[in-house]
Amino acid sequence: MKQLWVLFFLILALNVYAQQLFADQCIGVWKGTMQLYAKSMLMDSVPVVLTVKKQTDTSWMWKTEYLSTKLPMTKDYVLRLKDKKNQIYVIDEGQGVELIEFLYANQLYSIFETEGVLLTSSYQMNQSKLIFEVVACKKIVEENKQVSNYQITSVQKVVLTRIE
Repeated sequence: MKQLWVLFFLILALNVYAQQLFADQCIGVWKGTMQLYAKSMLMDSVPVVLTVKKQTDTSWMWKTEYLSTKLPMTKDYVLRLKDKKNQIYVIDEGQGVELIEFLYANQLYSIFETEGVLLTSSYQMNQSKLIFEVVACKKIVEENKQVSNYQITSVQKVVLTRIE
């Protein structure tokens, strides 16, 4: 009988976790090292700290600090839940720049283009890790093609571990 109660509470806890918003699962301070690749080669690595704090029921501080000795930078954004039913988020970078994020299978995806560069970014919750990845591409110009191909120009990836 005791084992049945333990199983019941375990199922209940997993069900509550599954219903939790993606951004709420990310609350805390995360740390990792971003690997920067170009032309299939590791070019650099940078320590990263991501801080996520709940601001309202539908917004979270989403602050990323790149602790590079060469070019340190802070991206102080806001993640907002735009559409709960369809799990659509927006990363508000400020000054009118918003990236739409789509949640699929516990992973946020965004695809956008700026200055002729196509970028994909994703945040994936994987057990106790948060994986952030950005892939930059340029369109390959080919004549008489029905399919557009893109050359990957760089990949940035960091596996973050919650420290707080």
